[in-house]
Amino acid sequence: SPKEPALKKFLPDKKSRLPGTCSSVCPPPSTGHCDWLPFSCLEESSRLCMPPGIPGCLSPVKSWADAFGAEIYSIMTKYSGSLLLQKKYKDVEPTLKIKEVDGLELVKKFSEEMESMLRRKVEAVERLVEAAEDADLNHEFNSSLVFDYYNSLLINEKDENDNYVELGDEFILEPNEHFNNLLVNTTYSDVQLPTNVYNKDPGILNGVYMSEALNPIFVDNFQRDPTLTWQYFGSSTGFFRLYPGIKWMPDENGVISFDCRNRGWYIQAATSPKDIIIVVDISGSMKGLLMTIAKHTIITILDTLGENDFVNIIAYNDYVHYVEPCFKGILVQADRDNREHFKQLVDELQAKGVGTVNKAVLESFKILREFREAGQGGLCNQAIMLITDGAVEDYESVFEKYNWPDRKVRVFTYLIGREVTFAQNVKWIACNNKGYYTQISTLADVQENVMEYLHVLSRPMVINHDHDIIWTEAYMDSALFASQAQSLLLMTTVAMPVFSKKNETRSHGILLGVVGSDVPLRELLKLAPRYKLGVHGYAFLNTNNGYILSHPDLRPLYREGKKLKPKPNYNSVDLSEVEWEDQDEILRTAMINGETGYLAMDVKVPVDKGKRVLFLTNDYFFTDISGTPFSLGVVLSRGHGEYILLGNTSVEEGLHDLLQPDLTLANEWIYCITDIDPDHRKLSQLEAMIRFLTGEEPDLECDEDLVQEVLFDAVVTAPMEAYWTALALNMSDETEQEVETAFLGTRAGLMRSLLYVGSEKLSNRKFLTLGDKESIFTMDHFPLWYRRAAEHPPGSFIYSITSEEGAGNPRLSTTVVDPTASRQNGLVSPVESLGTLSLTFLSSLSPFITLSVQTGKFFGEVDGSVMTQLLNMGMFRQVTMYDYQAMCKMPYHHHSGARPLLSPIYTFLAAVKWLITLCLSVPQSSFLTSSLFAIAAHKHKKHDMLQPCDTEYPVFVYESTIKETNGLIECGDCQKMFVAQQIVNSNLLLLVTDATCDCSIFPPVLLEAKEVKYILLLSQHCDRMRSQKLRRRPDTCHAFHPEENAQDCGGAAEISASLTLLLLALVTFALLLR
Repeated sequence: SPKEPALKKFLPDKKSRLPGTCSSVCPPPSTGHCDWLPFSCLEESSRLCMPPGIPGCLSPVKSWADAFGAEIYSIMTKYSGSLLLQKKYKDVEPTLKIKEVDGLELVKKFSEEMESMLRRKVEAVERLVEAAEDADLNHEFNSSLVFDYYNSLLINEKDENDNYVELGDEFILEPNEHFNNLLVNTTYSDVQLPTNVYNKDPGILNGVYMSEALNPIFVDNFQRDPTLTWQYFGSSTGFFRLYPGIKWMPDENGVISFDCRNRGWYIQAATSPKDIIIVVDISGSMKGLLMTIAKHTIITILDTLGENDFVNIIAYNDYVHYVEPCFKGILVQADRDNREHFKQLVDELQAKGVGTVNKAVLESFKILREFREAGQGGLCNQAIMLITDGAVEDYESVFEKYNWPDRKVRVFTYLIGREVTFAQNVKWIACNNKGYYTQISTLADVQENVMEYLHVLSRPMVINHDHDIIWTEAYMDSALFASQAQSLLLMTTVAMPVFSKKNETRSHGILLGVVGSDVPLRELLKLAPRYKLGVHGYAFLNTNNGYILSHPDLRPLYREGKKLKPKPNYNSVDLSEVEWEDQDEILRTAMINGETGYLAMDVKVPVDKGKRVLFLTNDYFFTDISGTPFSLGVVLSRGHGEYILLGNTSVEEGLHDLLQPDLTLANEWIYCITDIDPDHRKLSQLEAMIRFLTGEEPDLECDEDLVQEVLFDAVVTAPMEAYWTALALNMSDETEQEVETAFLGTRAGLMRSLLYVGSEKLSNRKFLTLGDKESIFTMDHFPLWYRRAAEHPPGSFIYSITSEEGAGNPRLSTTVVDPTASRQNGLVSPVESLGTLSLTFLSSLSPFITLSVQTGKFFGEVDGSVMTQLLNMGMFRQVTMYDYQAMCKMPYHHHSGARPLLSPIYTFLAAVKWLITLCLSVPQSSFLTSSLFAIAAHKHKKHDMLQPCDTEYPVFVYESTIKETNGLIECGDCQKMFVAQQIVNSNLLLLVTDATCDCSIFPPVLLEAKEVKYILLLSQHCDRMRSQKLRRRPDTCHAFHPEENAQDCGGAAEISASLTLLLLALVTFALLLR
C-alpha cells in the first residue's frame, strides 16, 4: 500500500547488517572491496566495489527480486482470483470438446456470406437503374418546365418574412443511428447541386423531375434490405439525388464544390479502363494565362484517372520532352503516387521555344502501339489528349500512318485561349480520330470541357446497353459530410451506369448518369466474427490492384494539431506495405490473381503503438469474393487460432449468470443482429441476447455458436463475482488502495470486473471503457492486455502501466495467463515509487520502466549507459520494424501537388477579365466551374507539411534465457556498477545501479522512428519508378461500337450571359476571396 510499499520490507536500511556481509557499514571508497554490495552503498560510495568471481555480491539483489516477486505474486493471486478461475475451468475440462479449425473452409464460408451480402446491394442498384431508364424513356424534354424540388442546400431555409425560400420547403429531418446519427429523412430524397450549376437550368429541372421516379425505389430498397446505407443518382448534368435526404452544408468559403461527376465511382462506372497520353504545348506562345489554363487542364484530366488506368505526359516545343524522364517510352499506372508526381512536374513547366506537335503525336502513337501489342497497360481504351493554343496544319499523314483506318486511338483536342485562327485544324484532328474538340478560354471552362471526353468514352457501352457493375477502392467521403468528421467510415461503392433507351438518340450513346450505393466495410467484416479467429487472428480485404480495402493495421487517419484528417494515400496502401513480411509477394500475387490457398509466415507484429512486438507464426488462408474485384484473407495464429473450445451449458443456468451486474459483452461484436429492425437498434448486445434467450424477441437473429460460448463462460466465471465481493468487503483501510479493479475476459468477448475502490478514486477512468479501445474487445482486436498475456507462460503475471498522464502515482495493470490459453484475468493496483533509490523495475518483454522515479519511460532514454551494456551483453536485442504508413515533416516548397498555384491578385485579374469578356463577347465556353473555387480557396501555409513516408524504428526485446547479469561501466572519472535480476512469474526485471556515477558520456538509446531514405543511382532511381506491381485487369472492356456517331465531336456549345448568372459568379467569387 502507499503507506508501506511492499518492496521496502525486503530492502536493508542504511548501516544495517545482513547475514553474509563483511562489514556493518559501507566500506570506504578507498578499499574498493566487499563480500557483497550493501544497498546503502549505492548512496554513500563514490566508487562501487564488485570484485570479479565473488558470487556473494549478487545474492542480495537476487534475494530482493525473489522476495518482491513472491510477495507481489501473492498479492496479485489473491486479488485477481486467478487460482479460483483456473480451478473452475479445470473442473469442467472433462465436459469440453475441442474442435480443430479448418482455415480454408472458414475463409470460403466467410467469402460466400460476403458475396451474398454484396449481391443484395447490387440488386438494389439494378432496381434503381431500371427505374431511372424507364422514367427517362417516358419523359419528354420540356424547355419551359416549372418544377419545385427539395434542394438540399435550401431546405428548411426561411426569408426575412418567415416564409420558406424557393426550393427550400419544409423537409423533416430526424437523427438516425443507422446513418451515424445524422439528421436524415428516410421517406424522401433531396437534390444537391454544385455552386457552379444553375439550379433552375432547363436541363437540370427536366433531369430532377424525371428522377423523382427513384424515390419509391429508394424507400423500397431500404425496406427490403435495412442494412443498406446511402443510395444515390449522379446525373451527367451535375445534380446529385441522395437518399435519405439530408441538409447539405457549404464549406468554409460558402461554396458547394462537391460534383458527383468528379467522384471515382461515377468515372469508373461511366468508362472502361484507359491508356492516356497527355500531349501539352509548351512553346513560347503558351506563356502567361494560357500556360496556367493548360496546367490546370492536365491536372483535371489526371483527376479523372484511377487505379485501372495508365498514363504518361509529353511536353513539346522544339523538342519532345517527357515531363518525367524516367517514364520515357512507357505508360505507368495512374495510381495516386504517380498522379501526384505528375502534378508536381506539370506545375514546374515553362513555356519557351517553337512548337512541333507532329513529333509529339508520333511519339505518343508509338508508345500506345507498343503497349497494345505487348499486352500491357489497360488493354481497352487508348487516347491522346492534345493541349495546345493552335495547330498550323492537320497532320493528316501522321494519323493516316499510325491510326487509320481502325482508329484504335482516340484523339481529344483542347484549344487553349480565345484565338480561333487554327481552331479548324485542332477540331479536324479530333473529329477524324473518334475524339472530341473543346476550346478552353478561361480557368472557368476547364472542368466542364474535360468531362466531355468521359461521355465520348462511355458511348460504346451505352449503345450496347452494357450495365457493368463496378466496385470502388476504400474511401472516406469527407466532401459528403464535412461537418461529421468523427462519423466518417471507410466504405466501398457499388455503381452502375444509367443510359438513354430512346431509339432516336441511340447512336449518340447518351449517358444519363450513374446510380450507386455505399457499403461500409465494417458491415463486411461483421461476417468474419472475431471469436472464430483467435486472440491474434483477423480478416482483411484487398482489391484487384493489391490495395488494402480493410485491414486491422490500416491507419487511414493522422493527427494535425487537434484534428484527425485522412492521410493523402489512405486508400492506396498496398498489401505488401501492411503484410511486409511477405517479401517475395507470394501472398499478394495469389490474392490479386483471385486464387484460393494457404500460406504460413513468421511475422513480427507491433502492439502498444509500436512499443512492443509479438513474434508469431501466422497461417494465411485466402480466396476471392465472386462477382467483385476483391479478395478475402483470414489469419490464424499458431497456438491461438487452430482450435476452439465447445462447452455445454443449459440456457437456464447460463441465463441466470448472464444477469449478474458485473458482466458485459463486447458491444462491437455481433452476438445478435440489431441493425435491421428499428426497435432493436437501441439494444446493447447483452440486452439483445437476453431477450433472445428469454423468448421476448423471437425474431432476433443470433449467432448460436457464440451465444453458447458466452453461456458457458458466464457459468464458469460466475463464482468470481462472489469471490471479489467478499474480498472487497473484508479489505482493511491499510490495504484499501492496494488494488483498484479486478477484471477478466474470455475469448467470447465476455468481461467481468469489480471495483475495490470508489470510481472517484480510480487512477485511470478510461481503462476498460470505450475511452480506451486498446483495453476492450473491438471488432478489430482483442484487448492489448489479453494479447500480451497470451504470449506469456501460463500461471505468470504481466505488468504494465495504465495510469492516465498526470494522474499521480503510477498504477500497474496485471494480467494472469490461464492455462486454457483462452481466458485472461487481472487487476489494477497502485504501487508507490521508491523515490531516490536507484532501483528500477523493467518490463522484460521490452525495456519500459514499470516502477521507478520515471515510471513509464523507455529505459534507454533515462540511462543510455546501462541500456547499451544490456544490449551488448545480450539481455536485450534490437529488432528493426518498418512503418509504410507513416507521416513525415516535409520542408515547405513553393509548389502544389494538387493545383497550380496562383496569387490572389492574379486570380482576381483573370476572373475579372473573364467576366468582362463574357459580358462583351459571349464566348464559346461553359459557366463558372469548381476549378476556380479550388484555386481561389487553395491556401499554403509556410511551414513544414506532413507527407506520407516510410520509416524504420527499433523495438527492444528481452532474451528470456538470461535470468541475471551484472557489469561495470567505465564512465571517465568513475565506474558505474549495475545488477539486473529477473523476477519470477512476471515480465519484470529488477535493476540496481549506481546513482552517483555520472555516465552521461553515453548517449541515450532512443525509440525514435527515422525516415527511410532511398538513396539510389539515377538508373536505380528510374528502375524503381518504372517498376510495376502485379495487378488484375477488370473483366470487361468497351472501347468501340460500329453504330457510334463519331461526328458528334464538339465545338459549338455557347452559354447565355444572363444577369442572374453574372451576379452568381460575382457573389461566388467574392465569397472565395473573403
